[in-house]
Amino acid sequence: MHSDNVVRVAGNSRKAFATRVIAGLAIGVPVAVACVLGTMYVSTKADASLPPVPVPVENPITEQKRVLGKILFWDEQFSTSNVVACATCHIPERAGTDPRLARNPGVDAVPFNSDDILGSIGIIKSDVNNEFSPSAIFGLEAQVTGRTANGVINAAYYSDLFWDGRASSTFRDPLTNAVVISEGGALESQAVGPPLSGVEMAHAGLSWNDLTTKLANVRPLDLASEMPADVAAVLASKPSYGDLFEAAFGDSTITPTRIAFAIATYQRTLISDQTPWDAFTAGNDQALTPRQQDGFAQFVASSCITCHSDPLFMENDFRNIGLRPIAEDPGLATTTGNPFDNGKFKTPTVRNSKLKATFMHNGMFTTLGDVVRFYTQDPSAPPMFQDNLDTIMQFTQVPQNMIGPMVDFMANGLLDPRVQAGTFPFDKPLLFTERSEQQPVVIGGGVAGTGGVVPQIIAASPAMINITECRVGLGQARIGATARLMYSRNMPVGGVITPEYLYTPKVVSGAGASTEKMSISIDMFQPGETIYMQWMITDPVAPGGVAYSSVAAFPIFCGSMGCPCDSIDFNRNSVYPEDADVIDFFNVLAGADCPYTAINGCDIDFNNNAVFPEDADVIDFFTVLAGGPCN
Repeated sequence: MHSDNVVRVAGNSRKAFATRVIAGLAIGVPVAVACVLGTMYVSTKADASLPPVPVPVENPITEQKRVLGKILFWDEQFSTSNVVACATCHIPERAGTDPRLARNPGVDAVPFNSDDILGSIGIIKSDVNNEFSPSAIFGLEAQVTGRTANGVINAAYYSDLFWDGRASSTFRDPLTNAVVISEGGALESQAVGPPLSGVEMAHAGLSWNDLTTKLANVRPLDLASEMPADVAAVLASKPSYGDLFEAAFGDSTITPTRIAFAIATYQRTLISDQTPWDAFTAGNDQALTPRQQDGFAQFVASSCITCHSDPLFMENDFRNIGLRPIAEDPGLATTTGNPFDNGKFKTPTVRNSKLKATFMHNGMFTTLGDVVRFYTQDPSAPPMFQDNLDTIMQFTQVPQNMIGPMVDFMANGLLDPRVQAGTFPFDKPLLFTERSEQQPVVIGGGVAGTGGVVPQIIAASPAMINITECRVGLGQARIGATARLMYSRNMPVGGVITPEYLYTPKVVSGAGASTEKMSISIDMFQPGETIYMQWMITDPVAPGGVAYSSVAAFPIFCGSMGCPCDSIDFNRNSVYPEDADVIDFFNVLAGADCPYTAINGCDIDFNNNAVFPEDADVIDFFTVLAGGPCN
């Protein structure tokens, strides 16, 4: 039986070899090259799987680490702003890249010209106090990165990561600089970069101690919803991050090295190996259409395979492709300091490229066809910069009639349906920034001050119960003025709200900005209500000497782990614990009117599960009164 199988494979291989040679001749490939293609085809068919995933011995894969890494990767609380997770810029269904098109004006700081970059949206620039601080380029808008986001799928196979290779194979402890992984730790090195980046996720001066302390005090993935099954199972018991780190590492200590180990472990499971190409090379001759097979033949004939070699369709190298002048971005040379590396960038994989919104390190192209036309220097393509060009580029030639088949092969032959559909292991929760109904919205209004300008409110932070720093900013206000944030549960009238509460006065900075950091407490706000916020600013030019900013509506909501219990100060008289709270609780539970007019006073849905009256509210009330936890 074994020998028969060998004969059958050999027979099919001979037929396949002949078919590939004929196909090569049909598209104008020289006989010698066509024979090489035929041989390569048969060789490829015999090697049907991806190589084993490289795993450093210092960080073996465990299920506890994988799930912790997945939770960290998707948690927006990992950022200063609470609106950026690692995953925000690396969506699996988009090949692990960023589908958002955001413009960085490039080195000349002038938008909409040839040196622009389509990068990723980060955070509004923030100072060491985590207060908004205008950027020279982006002002009080979110900053945009200077390069596109690399894909995280199959990233485990790279020796060095980031476009410029700065995340090296040797991973060092961010706190001590001691070598933790001697080789194979690029994913770990990469994981500790963005969390402290002042463009991507962090305010100026944020330390690892600041970040790990924050993680110890938030509920994991509380801002997300619609959890994948593996994450939901782990979070069902409402663990803390300390609990999750203890399960993964043996004790509850949260360190940057452990964070990196967990995130890297998760990323090592994001392996795309179920494309039509993979099925084809495993022996299914029908997995690729004839057109896609011709496209692969052209992919080889055009030397694309040299840099995007199968089966991974990538390489561990950096290339000059003549995309832009070297002076705009030195690329690899930024990391190595070697002038011979000027203008070189990491070669990305072609797998799942159909799902990408942009291509190249600067996002210059938005379709695979554009990429092919650039490499072949089609008259419609932008020029190549000859001083930034690898000699191998001269061999990249594609006949016009073969561009379609080659794009078909790259787009569909290398597309993993699990990646496209976002199924395990590429599944995901729904982020806060993907749920418009819970995001704050600027609704207009306001009263102009100096220069006839209406100051602008900055509203991006989630108003989730238990958030300790819901940042509300102010821009375009009179420099040196006194500003106060105020809120109301009632909509504005004539562009101005009637405040229920005013925060402490602040002095407007020299950039015309200010920031209030609110604590969203269950004592002050209830889930489901909308709070209207506005700044009032002293301004002698404004009517009555007061200018008002635009108004923002903040929906109040509870996180995925549920609402906390109310305060045991049931009657909101700021005296607790006291007998009056117990008496009032039972009276209102029995149907009596609330004797107090304080906001949120006499809320008998004590556990905030939207079910009341119920025995659980009574049990939880007395449990908390006795010093126990809210269930």
